[in-house]
Parts: sequence; C-alpha cells; structure tokens
Amino acid sequence: MKLAVLNPGGRDPQQDFPDGAGAPNDAVHPPVSGHAFAACTSGTFFRKDQEVPAGQKNALLLLRDNLKASRQALMELRSEGKTVAIAWKEAGTLQVAEQLAKPAAFQLFREICQRCDGAIATTLDLVTFFTAAGVNHTEFIPTPSPVDDPRWDFSTPVEERRGIFVGTREFRVPSRNHLAALLALRQLAASMFEPITVINTDGRRGRGLIERLGYDPRLLNVIEERLPYSRYLRLVGKHKLVWQLDGSGVPGQVAGDALLARVPCVGGNGTTERLVFPEICGHGRDVEQLFDLAARLLEHPHDCEAVMQRAVESAKEKISFTAAAKRLEAFFHRIAR
Repeated sequence: MKLAVLNPGGRDPQQDFPDGAGAPNDAVHPPVSGHAFAACTSGTFFRKDQEVPAGQKNALLLLRDNLKASRQALMELRSEGKTVAIAWKEAGTLQVAEQLAKPAAFQLFREICQRCDGAIATTLDLVTFFTAAGVNHTEFIPTPSPVDDPRWDFSTPVEERRGIFVGTREFRVPSRNHLAALLALRQLAASMFEPITVINTDGRRGRGLIERLGYDPRLLNVIEERLPYSRYLRLVGKHKLVWQLDGSGVPGQVAGDALLARVPCVGGNGTTERLVFPEICGHGRDVEQLFDLAARLLEHPHDCEAVMQRAVESAKEKISFTAAAKRLEAFFHRIAR
C-alpha cells in the first residue's frame, strides 16, 4: 500500500518517497511528522487533493486550523471513491484544544469525523477524542520513525560525546517549560562541568533570557540559527543526553530526533518519549527525579549505552517504518469502503 498524505493548502510541496525514508537530503522535507506516514509506505505527500492520482485509493488527511479546507478535501476524495482517514497535523493535547476553541471550528471538526472512514491518533489522548466526536474506526498509530533505516543512524562514537542538548526551544509556549528546563540544568552543568547546548529561535528576547540564567559562559553553547535537519541531528548526536521538560502531550518529535541521533532523551511526556524511553521520560516523574536520572546517566556512560540499546529495540518494534507500514496497511484494509 502506497499512502497518499494530504495537507490541504499547506506550504510543503508535493513529495514522493519511492525509496521509503531515502538518503538524508536537506533540499527536501525529512521523513518525519506527517511526511513520515507517506515515507514509511513509499507513498506521496500532497498539498492539493487534485494532485492525488485516481489509482491511489488510500489517503490520510491532515487536519489543521483551516478545517473548511479539510472538509472540502475530504468530500472531494470520498467522491472519487477513496478511503480517507484523518489525523491532526499538530496533535499535541493543547494544540488540538486551541484549534477547536471556537464553536464553528468544533462543529466543522465533528462533521469531518462523521464523514471520514477512520482516524489515526498519534497520541493516546486522541483515541477517545476522535471516537467521542463521531469517528467509527480510530487506531492509535504513533508517528513513524526511520530508526530501522541505517541511512538515518546519526550516532557519534561514545568517546566523542560531551554535554547535554536541550531539546525544547520555545520560550513563548508555556507547556514546553523551556525556561524551567534551562534553570533546572544550571546546577547539573556546574557540578559536573558538562556544557549545555541550546538553540535560540527567539532572537534578542531569547538571548536576553538565556544571558540572565546565570550560566558559566564556558558551559553554555547557544546556537542562533535554524539548522538543516541532518546537521541538527549530527549536533544532537555529539551530546551525552537530551534534556527536556515538555508537558504538551505531543507525538514526541524531540524524542524522535534523539532516537535517530542515538542519544537518550530525559524528560518530556510525549508519545515517543513514553514508548521508547519509558525509564527516563517525564510521564509520572517530577523534575527532581528527572534531574537524578540525568546525573546518573552522565556519571555512568555504560548506563547510557544500555538505555539507548533498549530504546532502539523498542522503537523498531513499535514506531519503526516497517512496523508502521504494517499497521497502516491493516488499518486501511479494515476501513476500506
């Protein structure tokens, strides 16, 4: 099955994935997030429903803030006899709530749920949400990861790794807890003399906040630019661990990036965090417990290797492209019109 993934009116252009994840190429969108669902089935990502070929019978429609465009695309695809499942493009618990804050938007969402053939929940919280809104068939399928493709192994030799990478970067989104994550790390960095790397995407305001955190300048590396995805993964891979306190209930891109870099991800309550890093994720743990886990991993590199080995094995079983493709094919077979 080659899946057509449609983001109606989105900015990303049409993209084919004939070779699955393919070799890393920063000239095109990486096989992550919504694109991962197309890539794991060697399918295609579209931005217009008119571009979807007649022979491509299974489609995944990504919902975003423009639900009118989503409803129109759903009607067009179904009129052509296609089986259409829906999924949220921005699937964090708070993100979905924000997108449905207006009564008209919620009414559109319920109409879409009642018209579609099924829904894919990329977080566990969305399963009951879709069902309660009127979807007849809902399946929990985490966002696929090309962890099983050797071309997407961005690991660095253990002896070359140093410091902690902060996985979040948004000061303006309260649920990301980005400022709290940086504050919590300051003592650990000083006591173990481990450098901290953080990406600043908030310009002067972000720099001002970071400068006032009181870090030893020798232990703080601030990246002031957005990096191409492969460069970003290589940067992550140079660290001993990834640290975050994200409480947004998202699918888990931070942990997904850490997984490809083969670096343990401490903290965060996203889906990938909970599935792949259950021993060190933020679900059910407070900051003090996460701090202790991070300190132990820094003190005992062999523990890092063991955690990462278990994470990769778990990921290949639960969220790899191979596992996701099988689940998607079974799901679309079950909801086929």
